[in-house]
Amino acid sequence: MAKEDFDNTPVDVEHELPEGNDSDDTVSAQPSEIEKLKSENALYLDRLARLQAEFDNFRKRNIREQQEFREYALTDTLKQLLPILDSLDRAVKVESVSAEDLRSGVELIDRQFHDVLTRLGVEPITAQGQPFDPSLHQAIQMVDTDEVPDHHVIDELQRGYRLRDRVLRAAMVRVAQNTKK
Repeated sequence: MAKEDFDNTPVDVEHELPEGNDSDDTVSAQPSEIEKLKSENALYLDRLARLQAEFDNFRKRNIREQQEFREYALTDTLKQLLPILDSLDRAVKVESVSAEDLRSGVELIDRQFHDVLTRLGVEPITAQGQPFDPSLHQAIQMVDTDEVPDHHVIDELQRGYRLRDRVLRAAMVRVAQNTKK
């Protein structure tokens, strides 16, 4: 190759390595660049430490709030039950009462209690005459009978309740078993 070929070759100035001379410009520029990188590094480490501390504080605060929520979650429910307790206390303090008055007082308290349960989203599970459903009913006894369709609830021994779509307590029932087929 001739010398003219090298002179016409385009030079990539941005990617060209500096010549190996020991001028004061390159030596003095490197320490300032290193100091700049060190200060950036210190800044990033400081930011990281602050973020870690903030996250740790957030986690601790979140745990504390969850614990407080668990401790006081029943507050509103209990406030709604207190009037029923007051009614029971008043009923116990009455000295002489007729059986009719006692019954009407107990019915009033029962209605008051069911109203609170309804406001809280609790509803009774319908059992009598319904097909037996093991997710809603707990069979206590199978009764041989032809009066009720097979595998239907004959009667309810203890009422079941659900909170929205979750069963709180299954209804205790007796279930029909047809002997003739």
